Amino acid sequence: MKFASTTLLLLLASNGEAFTSPKSSSSRQRTELASSSFQAVQTLPGSSSVVSSEVEDTTKVIEDKDSTNFFMDAAVDGVERIQENKKKRDEAPPKSIKQAVAEKVEGQKRKILKEPNLWEYNFGLQDPELTLPHGIEARVTVPELYEITQEQIDTLERDGVVHIKGVFDEEWVEYLRSATSHQVSNPHFWAFAGTASKLYDYIQRNIWQTNKAFADFYYHSAMGNVLAQCGKTDEIRVSTDLLMVNPNKGFKWHQDNQNGPITWDEGIRFWITMDETPAEYGAPVYLKGSHRNTVVDEQAVFVDIEGKGLENYKNELLEFRTMPGDMLIWHPRTIHKVDGPSDGIWTSYRRVLGGTVAKGGSTYHDKRGTGGVLSDLGRHNMEDGDKLSSSFFPIVYPAFDKNEARDRDGGSVGRDIRDIATKLGGLAGKASGDKFSSFFKVLGSQSK
Repeated sequence: MKFASTTLLLLLASNGEAFTSPKSSSSRQRTELASSSFQAVQTLPGSSSVVSSEVEDTTKVIEDKDSTNFFMDAAVDGVERIQENKKKRDEAPPKSIKQAVAEKVEGQKRKILKEPNLWEYNFGLQDPELTLPHGIEARVTVPELYEITQEQIDTLERDGVVHIKGVFDEEWVEYLRSATSHQVSNPHFWAFAGTASKLYDYIQRNIWQTNKAFADFYYHSAMGNVLAQCGKTDEIRVSTDLLMVNPNKGFKWHQDNQNGPITWDEGIRFWITMDETPAEYGAPVYLKGSHRNTVVDEQAVFVDIEGKGLENYKNELLEFRTMPGDMLIWHPRTIHKVDGPSDGIWTSYRRVLGGTVAKGGSTYHDKRGTGGVLSDLGRHNMEDGDKLSSSFFPIVYPAFDKNEARDRDGGSVGRDIRDIATKLGGLAGKASGDKFSSFFKVLGSQSK
């Protein structure tokens, strides 16, 4: 019964117009909404022994009349509560940063952000309706440029990471903060798993797919130009991204393998920071030159830096205390960590827009059966070996593609419950258990 409820929520989340359409709210009748939702649940494909068996159990539950009525009532009630809550939020005045900042009360620290209630999550496309900086006209103005130095390019190649200060001015930083504030105040369903797990105060993958402000940032800012220079390439596509607010648990030494459907050398990792790094924690630390190591398995996430073959790297630490508007850029194999606060409570913001971009000439790599598939759950119909050219992986340099932007705005770019079920089916078994075990070992790096 629990799985049935979860499946229903996932289904409704994938079918965004049932809650929040790109243009207006839906006016479907209660029975039509519930009936179509349950019909879709019953037709979910079962591509693996784990998923298919659970879906079959779900179908059995749904076929029971009493259970069907229960879920229909629960689903419709959930929709109404979400819509009512959204209306209240839309009518309420926005909360300022000063109002949101946590305070010490009677000697106890309070988190700067509270975990959203289940009924507060939104579905479908979101648009904060922000004005772009520097007189930029959305979907018209060409991307901005920002020239970096040869020394910075050489540093990235040598050390596996480079800190480029002040790429984005105060206008861009405020734009990103406003987009993030709107997102946190209107949490999206695709942030539920990461936020409910308390890994972050808020975290959402592929934020550009649902929030127009972040898509516009990629289309018009100098981000693509900077990354193109770093990668010595004439084209940059967004492979996957993350909006990350306050890593409560921190992350121990690890390498990044959630890079979308590309290889190590086809990708470039990036961070764009919106806040000053606290003095005590939150600063990323990298092992200098560790992107050249040949001993860490490419499927591993957690890295034991005391392991054989890492002797030449473990004592050369590079720590970066970033400031608003800075970029951190690194090779996906560069081993690094981030310490969270010792008590897991952030009393200030650490907002970061990060992810992986693909260089020109990259090809699509189907990563089903590996942990890497979690950053490629869209229903794009690309096949292994295809040239990476799709609205799901939009080009942002030398210029955005208007047709790809139109696909995104029309709601045809995003995650689909049917594709998720198919792609995650290959993760059953001991090998996949070992991979997830590697991920869970990463959690919990905290300042002393």
